[in-house]
Amino acid sequence: MKSYREPGFNDRIGAAAQAKQKALEKLRAKPPIDEAVVAERRAARLAREARAAEARAAKEAEKAQKLAEKAAREAEAQEAAAAAVEKTVMTEAERKAERDARYAARKARKKGR
Repeated sequence: MKSYREPGFNDRIGAAAQAKQKALEKLRAKPPIDEAVVAERRAARLAREARAAEARAAKEAEKAQKLAEKAAREAEAQEAAAAAVEKTVMTEAERKAERDARYAARKARKKGR
């Protein structure tokens, strides 16, 4: 039975040189890149990026509009709550006027007896 022989240093160097030569031959065999194809791909990529940017901008604008509407609704609700609080809370002058009216009514009732 034949035993396994580990490759030596020279064998590894030779294998690496062969692989390098094979890669270079493969690269040289490739046809040159056509400038028209490159320009077409670049134009398609730029158009795709422009559409994506436009979609992002539209989405951002919609989001900003929703935030503005929400803020407006919240401000309106706060104003309504503040108005309701103002209606229920009487000022010192209003309380004094109401008290004076009660006193005047009581005085008028006593005079009428």
